[in-house]
Amino acid sequence: MSNPAFFLFPPARLLSSVVFASPHSGSEYPEGFLRASVLDRQAIRSSEDAFVDRLFDCVPDFGAPLLCARVPRAFVDLNRSPDELDPALIDGVRRHGHNPRVASGLGVIPRVVSNGRAIYRGKLPMSEARSRLEMYWRPYHAALQDLLDQAHHRFGEAILVDCHSMPHEAMDGIARSGGGRPEIVLGDRFGAAADPQIVERVEAAFAAAGLVVSRNTPFAGAYVTQAYGRPSRRQHAIQIEIDRSLYMDERRIEPNANFDAFRALLRGVAAEIAAIGCQDLPLAAE
Repeated sequence: MSNPAFFLFPPARLLSSVVFASPHSGSEYPEGFLRASVLDRQAIRSSEDAFVDRLFDCVPDFGAPLLCARVPRAFVDLNRSPDELDPALIDGVRRHGHNPRVASGLGVIPRVVSNGRAIYRGKLPMSEARSRLEMYWRPYHAALQDLLDQAHHRFGEAILVDCHSMPHEAMDGIARSGGGRPEIVLGDRFGAAADPQIVERVEAAFAAAGLVVSRNTPFAGAYVTQAYGRPSRRQHAIQIEIDRSLYMDERRIEPNANFDAFRALLRGVAAEIAAIGCQDLPLAAE
């Protein structure tokens, strides 16, 4: 199932309360957007979580749905609040309070891509921002909430696994501090977005695959984790960040020689995570 905002890959039979989502892997760039940008097609793709949708495309095999963005993050960021509008980019937006994401150009309609490179020559009309929110942001989040509601109705709980990727250099500071370089960062808003036992089982699935895992530093989870993580209502949200160098050439934005092997490794991890929500089924490794 798909619409202009997303692709939805449902399982043949819903067996798990886990919902997988990839809000930043969208790569369908409107031609008008590309013409309006000062960046070339390669530079504008630097904000993508490229290929994350392919890394997790196996999850319907384990009874869990996968929701993937079609629209790119540089066009509209599905991991931001619709209220995070940037007055430096969009005409008619009033400044109120300080939002560090918006101030840095990373609001719901981004002003910049990675390394602070400006996307546009000038400002956008408010009508354009509203159009993107109505056509892309709202349908994606309506679909996401519907999947969580279905899981909750069927299993009495819902577990959102929000899948992202991070630049290899994002972990340089931690590596320099003498600790092992994390390859996976789990974000649960420092315990506010998910039951600790669920987070522990997700971490164990990655660790069992030989991956180095850390929590909440430097990525604790953004809008999606904050908005959907409601442990008291048995709706949990965990953000996953994966080191891009494990599977792609970051400069060329292409799969690297390890892509297929890493994708196969993640298949086992995804099976373990989906099994967390299979209340009547044994873990995949058992």
